[in-house]
Amino acid sequence: MNELEDLDKKVGAPDFWNDNEAAQKSLQTRANLQRSVNLYKDLAKENEDLEAMLILLDEEEDDSLLGECETIIARLEKQLEAAELKAMLSGESDGNNAILAINSGAGGTESQDWAEMLLRMYIRWGERNEYKTEVLDMQYGEEAGIKSAMVNFTGDYAYGYLKAEIGVHRLVRISPFDSNKRRHTSFASVFVYPEVAEDVEVEINPDDLKIDVYRASGPGGQGVNTTDSAVRITHQPTGIVVQCQNERSQHKNKASAMKVLRSRLYELELEKKDEERKAKEKEKKKIEWGSQIRSYVLHPYRMAKDLRTGVEVGNVDAVLDGDIDRFIEAYLLKENVSATG
Repeated sequence: MNELEDLDKKVGAPDFWNDNEAAQKSLQTRANLQRSVNLYKDLAKENEDLEAMLILLDEEEDDSLLGECETIIARLEKQLEAAELKAMLSGESDGNNAILAINSGAGGTESQDWAEMLLRMYIRWGERNEYKTEVLDMQYGEEAGIKSAMVNFTGDYAYGYLKAEIGVHRLVRISPFDSNKRRHTSFASVFVYPEVAEDVEVEINPDDLKIDVYRASGPGGQGVNTTDSAVRITHQPTGIVVQCQNERSQHKNKASAMKVLRSRLYELELEKKDEERKAKEKEKKKIEWGSQIRSYVLHPYRMAKDLRTGVEVGNVDAVLDGDIDRFIEAYLLKENVSATG
């Protein structure tokens, strides 16, 4: 609490914005501290309510009161687990919204269908965890599925959690597109960027941008708009390309594309300051065998297994329906042990 009060005084000082970079870091630190304080207050209130009810229960037996106490205890346990996990999310951008990108790997329709299955999985995960999700861009496959997609997750610690999903995801199944019912292996990659707040300064020179507009397309390559509303922006110094076509308005698509570009450039800047992450970025592997972080097997048995943590889940249908929290938690716990060990 004292640290938060000190930061409040610092933010209110007349010279606070003299050093913009330091000011942004202070604001991010304050936001994270405020979340922790709010969580502590919520837990303390729940605990007080529980203590009062236990005193009443000690005075007289009451089945309904006992049931209510058990409900509060179960809720407190979940909240404490969540608090423990959030305590690990102390990275500079962990508290930010997230932009998740999915790209299908080699394999045509098979991989494109798998990419669409992953898209559904992450949107369902977002709904389960009360994140607002918005599809910023979707490139459809020729026959089925998607070539790529970009989704914005809005809510506390979206990036902190979803960064655990960065990597290549592998699917093994009997192909619904193979008339001979043979088993196929498909790959798709996932990358996650922290969304940059509007008040964070990211320098973008308009002269460095190449902006193309084109007609948005739907499944099978069919046009979904009669005007050139889709927007592709190329940041020429870095070669970063972003595109958005989900809105009917060219202006809205451009705004969404610029938001993604700001996040990509911000992430690039963080990587330059972090040698470990920079090295990891250089070592990115192709979307193929040997580079996956998780396997989802639908045949000859059914299981989802994370290859980094060893966590296995037999109910792969639930996983594909968005139940991936145990994978995320195991990864964050492992990373936290590595960082502190």
